[in-house]
Amino acid sequence: MKFIKVFLQIVVLYIFYIVGVWLSDRLHLPLPGSIIGLLLLWLTLMFKVCPVNWIESGANFILSYLPLFFIPATVGVMNYFHVFAGKGIFLILIVVLSTLITMTIAGYTSQYLAQREETKRKELKSWKERL
Repeated sequence: MKFIKVFLQIVVLYIFYIVGVWLSDRLHLPLPGSIIGLLLLWLTLMFKVCPVNWIESGANFILSYLPLFFIPATVGVMNYFHVFAGKGIFLILIVVLSTLITMTIAGYTSQYLAQREETKRKELKSWKERL
C-alpha cells in the first residue's frame, strides 16, 4: 500500500512538471517549464489547494535518491578537464566563499522568520488578554 501511495504522489509531482513544461511551450515564457511547475506547486501549497500530505511521501522518496542525479553531471565535468586544470585553489576558494555566503543568508533569514513568528505570537497573546 505504501508503494502505491508513494507512486501516486510522484505522479502528482510529475503532473506539475508536465503542466509547467506545457505552459512554457505554449506561452513562450522565458522560464524553463520545470521552474514554472515548481512555482505552480508552490502556489497550490501556499493557498492550500494541494495539501502537503498529498506529495510528502513521494517528495521524500525522490529526495532520498537526489545524490544519484548529480553523478552524471560530475562525470560530465571530466570532459572539460582542460577548463579546470590549474585552477584548483581558485575553485576551492569559490566553493568555500559561496558556502559561507549561503550559510550566512540562511541564518539571517531563519532568525528573521523566527523573530517575526515570535512577535505574532506575542501580539496574539496580548490581544487575547485584552479581551
